[in-house]
Amino acid sequence: MIVIHPEARVSAMADIEDSVRGTRIEIGARSVIDSFVKIKPAGGSGDLVIGERTVINSGCVLYTGQGLRIGNDVAIAANCTFAPVNHAYQDKSRPINQQGFLPGKGGIVIEDDVWIGANCVLLDGAVLRKGCVVGAGSVVRGEVAEYTVVAGNPLRQIGERS
Repeated sequence: MIVIHPEARVSAMADIEDSVRGTRIEIGARSVIDSFVKIKPAGGSGDLVIGERTVINSGCVLYTGQGLRIGNDVAIAANCTFAPVNHAYQDKSRPINQQGFLPGKGGIVIEDDVWIGANCVLLDGAVLRKGCVVGAGSVVRGEVAEYTVVAGNPLRQIGERS
């Protein structure tokens, strides 16, 4: 089920796939989904919920996996990947693409007033608290404290908002 608020703007060149497993995709009022954004229900039956006044820029890929919640007033720069899912790979007697998925780590949660720089990757279990900033090219696997500025891989705090 795809629910797009009438005041949201979704580019005609964005690609939002409907789920065959009942996953809900919801886009809030005055949010913007730019060209070449891909939203794909895959790797679980979690919902993808995008709050109000959130902007997702060109080239981002969002999987639903174990769930992805994006708050209000979030800015997401170009070419970010959100993967709230974990592939199984341990059994070397079977091809990786036939092993399915591991249990989830809670999906991805992004609270209000967050900025995510270009080319970031957010993995299952990432929690970005209110007001934090994630620098371009970062990989986020765990919790980022509110109003901190983090960057890198491995991720580390480089500042805070004042």
